Amino acid sequence: MTREDDSTTMAWLEDELQDMLDEGIEVESAEPMLSMELRKIYRAQHPEMLDRQVYFRNLLRLQAELIKLQDWVVETGAKVLVIMEGRDAAGKGGVIKRITQRLNPRVARVVALPAPSRREQSQWYFQRYVPYLPSGGEIVLFDRSWYNRAGVERVMGFADDDQVEIFFKDVPEFERMLVRSNTIVLKYWFSITDEEQQLRFMMRIHDPMKQWKLSPMDLESRVRWEKYTEAKEDMLARTNIPEAPWYVVEGNDKKRERLNCIEHLLSQIPYNEVISEKVSLPDREYNPRYERQVLPDELYVPKVY
Repeated sequence: MTREDDSTTMAWLEDELQDMLDEGIEVESAEPMLSMELRKIYRAQHPEMLDRQVYFRNLLRLQAELIKLQDWVVETGAKVLVIMEGRDAAGKGGVIKRITQRLNPRVARVVALPAPSRREQSQWYFQRYVPYLPSGGEIVLFDRSWYNRAGVERVMGFADDDQVEIFFKDVPEFERMLVRSNTIVLKYWFSITDEEQQLRFMMRIHDPMKQWKLSPMDLESRVRWEKYTEAKEDMLARTNIPEAPWYVVEGNDKKRERLNCIEHLLSQIPYNEVISEKVSLPDREYNPRYERQVLPDELYVPKVY
């Protein structure tokens, strides 16, 4: 690579970093909607937050690696399945967003299934998840998964004891089958403290931009915190198999949570950089008889800004 190439690459990186900083400012601009009291509480609870420049530089570096991973997955036909589980407001969505932010949605897709229909409830438990499993050349991230049975369904009484026991017997073999079919299976549990979840729920209640994230089930989960803890501990103990182990991500600090999870995910997959052919932009063809048609004004979006 020449010095000129190095300079061009650095300029691109700086532009990307600035763009990400702008996005961060855009997200944080919603903060004034929170009361001053809540903002003070949040900042007091997070005195050692990661420096923004450090966070964005590392996030950009990791996202560049994720693109290399994506290219390797497409080139080799690998199948990658990432399961994201954890308490409500633990940061699963934020991590998933940063993983997929710069990836091709035709390669990397997110699965977040609604509650099962009556028809699905009559099926083999894993049946509704099977169509969404990765094919060759795909990365699939489950935002909650079949582990609903060991968590919310068990705690909220949507599954009886017999159904839960059958699940615990079936799930290790189900995941071993996936691994035997050459699927890379990564399972993450996002962990936050009782106090942190309470604070995040309060912020959701008072932030109009996030109220949609708060469901009646989330509120009920606060009441049953200890039952969820017992269910989580049992689940981790009974489904932590060598072929598909669990990895716990500490989530009280959102920025560190995102970086740590992505760094770990990359370390678990033996990908290599795929050398692709250099792309050059072809010359545009010009037709001297071509005239661009003038479109009527009503077709254009009004210039409000």
